[in-house]
Amino acid sequence: MHRVASAGNTSNSTRPRKEKRLTYVLNDADNTKHCAGVNCLAVLNSSTPGSCDYLFTGSRDGTLKRWSLSKNDATYSATFESHVDWVNDAVMAGSNLVSCSSDTNLKIWNPLSDGVCTRTLRQHSDYIICLAAAEKNSNIVASAGLGGEVFIWDIDAALHPIAKFVDPKEDEHSNGTVGPPISSLRGISAGNNISFHNNQSGGYCPIAAKGHKESVYALAMNTSGTLLVSGGTEKVIRVWDPRTGSKVLKLRGHTDNIRALLLDSTGRFCLSGSSDSMIRLWDLGQQRCVHSYAVHTDSVWALASNPAFTHVYSGGRDQSLYLTDLSTRESLLLYTKEEHPILQMALQDDSIWIATTASSVHRLPAEGQNPQKVLERGGCFLAGNLSFTRARASLEGSAPVPLYKEPSFTISGIQGIVKYEILNNKRHVLTKDTAGSVKLWEITKGVVIEDYGKVSFDEKKEELFEMVSVPVWFTMDTRLGSLSVHLDTPQSFSAEMYAMDLNMSGAPEDLKINLAQETLRGLLVYWMAKRRHKAGSHASSNGDVTSTNDVVKNHPHSKIVVDDGSDNYNFGILPSFEFSTVSPPSIVTEGSHGGPWRKKITDLDGTEDEKDLPWWCMECVLNGRLPPRENTKCSFHLQACEGSNMQIITQGKLSAPRILRINKVINYVLEKMVLDKPLEGGSSDGSSGLGLSTRQSQVSSIGDVSLRSGMKPWQKTKPSMEILCNNQVLSPEMSLATVRAYIWKKPEDLILNYRVAQNK
Repeated sequence: MHRVASAGNTSNSTRPRKEKRLTYVLNDADNTKHCAGVNCLAVLNSSTPGSCDYLFTGSRDGTLKRWSLSKNDATYSATFESHVDWVNDAVMAGSNLVSCSSDTNLKIWNPLSDGVCTRTLRQHSDYIICLAAAEKNSNIVASAGLGGEVFIWDIDAALHPIAKFVDPKEDEHSNGTVGPPISSLRGISAGNNISFHNNQSGGYCPIAAKGHKESVYALAMNTSGTLLVSGGTEKVIRVWDPRTGSKVLKLRGHTDNIRALLLDSTGRFCLSGSSDSMIRLWDLGQQRCVHSYAVHTDSVWALASNPAFTHVYSGGRDQSLYLTDLSTRESLLLYTKEEHPILQMALQDDSIWIATTASSVHRLPAEGQNPQKVLERGGCFLAGNLSFTRARASLEGSAPVPLYKEPSFTISGIQGIVKYEILNNKRHVLTKDTAGSVKLWEITKGVVIEDYGKVSFDEKKEELFEMVSVPVWFTMDTRLGSLSVHLDTPQSFSAEMYAMDLNMSGAPEDLKINLAQETLRGLLVYWMAKRRHKAGSHASSNGDVTSTNDVVKNHPHSKIVVDDGSDNYNFGILPSFEFSTVSPPSIVTEGSHGGPWRKKITDLDGTEDEKDLPWWCMECVLNGRLPPRENTKCSFHLQACEGSNMQIITQGKLSAPRILRINKVINYVLEKMVLDKPLEGGSSDGSSGLGLSTRQSQVSSIGDVSLRSGMKPWQKTKPSMEILCNNQVLSPEMSLATVRAYIWKKPEDLILNYRVAQNK
């Protein structure tokens, strides 16, 4: 999954501390649409005449979106962004929207806000898969997931923990997740007799319904919140009293994972859908299955019923939506979505919304109050009661024809990225989306620099191959349907380039750029601007207006503190890598108190500190300090070609930055052979003036001083010298790292040879 590395390390642990990771997610230009499968749907019906209903969609891209609904349209309204992994389910709980995610968190939102997360609830140890809410007792929500845990939450208590008298001797520290500490307090929610035992010093604690030994995939609750059912890989349905978390009964009958559950308003009848392809109707009073429906040819993943609980809509892995009369067993195929299994459904007036593994959401006509009208159109079949009956009918060629060929309306998504290749320059990434479109991204700016359309991914990858070697300074994945770039210390600071190679106008040609540091500056430039503004008048006492780029240029700590004098970083003269403000990337990281979080870089308000951001990011951006890194030098021997009668210009092993280009080595050879005396300020043998490190005298790297000294008159003509490695003439544009990786290909120190350029 898209996990955020923990920074925690207990005091008794002897293992090295795992530093927190910083991830940035590159968003598409159209950020109003989902870019991955939609896992869940929730409808907020309007309570006032004249106002519209809202649809909430939760996606595998980690976000929820709100849509304003009208009779023939759905308009984007807001994005809810805070989860750092797939959003798996969402329910309305009174005036709150509650969502759960594979990041193991529940989040409570103000559904009518611009995406404000009001509280994060942490109790689960693994992915949270499903939620259930009590419609009338609107503050009760149940959650369950892959850890086998089932929790019942009082949303009001979680948002507003009950105050108590605190003994001065008690621990008053809070974990910062759900409010002030509450110890041994029993809060009684008015009118529902649900008791919540808060025995954690950190704050509110939900009721735990203990009994599942395996993963839970489905939950349902009756409208009053007095009955809860759960099911999962144990193939049984467990019935609970959510007011106490106690077991009521257990129902057996399914032969595979239970994926969907429904309860009628009274809690008497229960519908279940399973990976065994069966739908079952249970009478909880009789504690038995009263009907089985063989409608689907594959796993049933989603169920929705009309208010009277007389008809059920079902969908699943066979990509088909059916309507079934629970009493007559008549069933009708409404719609088939090729290639995309149905994950969830939601009824809204006379429509039904369906969510699939695609990024779009579809609306179909539905007679919400009287579904029998749909069945009367004909084309029905009688649902069997054995799972193989529908599969056999399908094989015999008697598969039904869907009533609807196309949805009545579609909320379109965008194509998610399913394949990528990091190119050798470690700045460009080639991607392919679900539609087969191939694009080239520049991750240091978060933009698409080339859209090739539907071409061969492998052929384009070969076409873009460059013989260059740059250290791996990031990792990435496409789990969220977009590019997520992960930065870890100290590995992320291993790649550097000369500013001139990045086409940075006005930059000194000897300026070395650390790609991770400059990328971090670009990501946090808005944060720095707001932080500086909040710092008070002393930060801008001169009265000038500071732009975001000026924050980087004029920051008092922009000079990098390094151990090696040859590393001449100074980013004060360069702007940050500029990320798009139209579709800004989102930062994903983990706070020391609040757990993982996600936010667009333009939404950072400047108050985030070391409790929210990794300390190494702040050290890098604010103080210019980089962590100790691996040796960035390359050792090599420089020798005359055998039989060339060239003079020997140096003895011993040389050392230079890995990014040094061969043309600098050519210049070094020419200087050593042409000049009779060292450069101004150099040592007697000229090594110091040329920026050379020998094994005997550790001086600064070759190339540093040569670059600063400017172009010599004899260098303006075509070089008369060429450098070889393994008898192959090297391009002057190659770096030492490239030569070592693609030409030398040995673990020993690099050996370079020089000779007079051959006439061609």
